[in-house]
Amino acid sequence: MWTRSLAVVSLLALLGSRPAAVAPLPVPTTEQAVLHALNRLTFGPRPGDVERVRSIGLQAWIDQQLAPSRIDDRALGARLARLDTLALDSRTIQQEYSGPAMVERRRRQLAGNREPGARQPNEVLRKDRQVIADIEEAKLLRAVYSERQLEEVLVDFWFNHFNVFAGKGATRNYLNEYERDAVRPHVLGNFRELLGATAKNPAMLFYLDNWLNVAESSPGGASPRRGINENYARELMELHTLGVDGGYTQTDIVNVARAFTGWTIRPREGSGFMFVPALHDRDEKTVLGRTIKAGGGVDDGEQVLDILAAHPATARYVALKLATRFVSDTPPQALVERAAARFTATRGDLREVTRTIITSPEFFAPEAYRAKVKTPLEFVASALRTTGAEIRNAVPLARELREMGMPLYFCQPPTGYDETASTWVSAGALVSRMNFAVELGKNAVRGVTVRAANDKLALEIGSPEFQRR
Repeated sequence: MWTRSLAVVSLLALLGSRPAAVAPLPVPTTEQAVLHALNRLTFGPRPGDVERVRSIGLQAWIDQQLAPSRIDDRALGARLARLDTLALDSRTIQQEYSGPAMVERRRRQLAGNREPGARQPNEVLRKDRQVIADIEEAKLLRAVYSERQLEEVLVDFWFNHFNVFAGKGATRNYLNEYERDAVRPHVLGNFRELLGATAKNPAMLFYLDNWLNVAESSPGGASPRRGINENYARELMELHTLGVDGGYTQTDIVNVARAFTGWTIRPREGSGFMFVPALHDRDEKTVLGRTIKAGGGVDDGEQVLDILAAHPATARYVALKLATRFVSDTPPQALVERAAARFTATRGDLREVTRTIITSPEFFAPEAYRAKVKTPLEFVASALRTTGAEIRNAVPLARELREMGMPLYFCQPPTGYDETASTWVSAGALVSRMNFAVELGKNAVRGVTVRAANDKLALEIGSPEFQRR
């Protein structure tokens, strides 16, 4: 039945039918379909999840996950409550954590090794490290325990899409606000709002150097460190919106960079976004054939975001990335086209684009079942969920992920971590996973308790089937 439905939908797409004219097909109700949905739309099924989803109906469960604000997640909130830095703003983190730690490191550098215990962290340095430890632990706790699983999967996806690197200077001070305020509220919202929130967030401004991007004629524009900086403009088009084949030119990159001059921050203060008119290039600009008139200000950058968010190449690129995450490393073109059309028709409604993909015949097609290789985060989280593990301290788990090649928040390239199997399938990676499975099976993973640990459990978690979702 589903193979026939898939063929009909694909044929209609090839004939040029409007997606809205194709009646939505009901999702299948088999146990395999439920298990497949749990593997793709969550960080892995827990004991009893298949039965729970079947009891309410798979379609109803998917609808619930697409409306996370209606799901009670207070139990997760209680687990996160002990992570003191999660609710802090960036200015507080800079003034009370990172700033004092920087002073301490400089003091030690000047003192050399003359002081007793010079190589040991003191309370100031430990406090600074807690900021990263808390956000890493929060990510793992959310992946394992949140009832709003699809939201957590999408937060991971979109953070990766708009990646920032915690290891680059002041970026780490802004991570809390970046994920909490710029990414999380918009993952099932409007793409243009998500794009704008990331563009203005200090984490992105610092990571891709736009805080140094100023008109050449402005004060400081001739300085070696400042002037027209194309880093954000290039990644905005190549990675965030149009894609590498999106039809833009080097001239477009330069003009986009000019449009974002004056979008800046004061990182030593932990400041938020600010626009400084004196640093802005006020001359006329042309982006993808559209003219931005001279004499503008902060609105020049907003116009660029409007142009890019509404571009057909952006619809295709976002649809392709979401389909790659949820369906397969090489998703069917017909599905990508339908999802892109839904993006355009809804003006970037990410809830509806996601719904189009995760309720599609292609999503439930036999060839999509177990077709994706889990990333290290997905592997660890799914192992903990399937065993019903109790996490007392997630910091050791973050170290395990570093060993597997996926340090949380420390992916250096703006591309983020890869979604495809080739990145995660290697002899070394599989050995690391097997070692983790053995340790978990012996109840020997630090900070974690597994009630029914045994050798059989270790073999199950380390099996090739468990590596896939």
